[in-house]
Amino acid sequence: MSPLDPAFALRLMQAALGASLIVQTLEFMRLRHALGPGGVWAWTVQSGDLAHASRPVRAAFGWLAGERVDSAHLTLRLAAAVGLLFGSALPVSLFLFVGTVALLIRWRGAFNGGSDFMTIVVLTGVVIADAAAALGHPDIGARAGLWYVAIHAISSYFISGAVKLINPEWRSGTALPIFLDGGVYGPLPATSPYRNKTVAALCSWGFILWECSFPLALADPLVAVGFCATAAVFHLLVFRYFGLNRFVFAWLATFPAIVFAAGQA
Repeated sequence: MSPLDPAFALRLMQAALGASLIVQTLEFMRLRHALGPGGVWAWTVQSGDLAHASRPVRAAFGWLAGERVDSAHLTLRLAAAVGLLFGSALPVSLFLFVGTVALLIRWRGAFNGGSDFMTIVVLTGVVIADAAAALGHPDIGARAGLWYVAIHAISSYFISGAVKLINPEWRSGTALPIFLDGGVYGPLPATSPYRNKTVAALCSWGFILWECSFPLALADPLVAVGFCATAAVFHLLVFRYFGLNRFVFAWLATFPAIVFAAGQA
């Protein structure tokens, strides 16, 4: 399989990131009633996290959390995310980056865990590419941004596998049914195959070996496609059992960078 052209890979990553941000923004819009005055996540409640911040910082976040400003921000964020489907420029990517950081600060650093951090990683890669393009070096910027994302994405899988590897509960398979018992559909039924020790151990070792071997994706673009396809199935299963739809979109946006990097390594 021939290597991905950096400009084409960057466009794919930007478009996938745009789709991811559209989903995230629509979800935030659905939460407006809970974020407004009297809601369970009203700023009067969340602002306590900034009690020790300076007055200007508290005032700035109080202004951002205002109903009108928050509504305007999300509307502009949605428009910028849609724009990413067709291309990107430094003002757009910077706006999305800064706005995303501000949203995550409001949510104590993360709204949906790892998917938020991976979104920041991909946004950073796009900002790197756009900044270099603004300075007249689009090819260098595309390559730098793609490699930045690829390194973080591959590391995320490897570290996840390594953590499981050193955990005796994961090596024995006992952690898997416990983990799945916390899914959106409640505890696994008594007849679930995942309660079988052999099945659980085989599944656990499958995850461990796949995640720990993810750096091998850099061996060849075709190998990278195989790893990414497996990752897509993995994230869809996580969505199926835990309802974490953001994870599907957040990591999907990293796949063009991984396949590109595999053609350059």
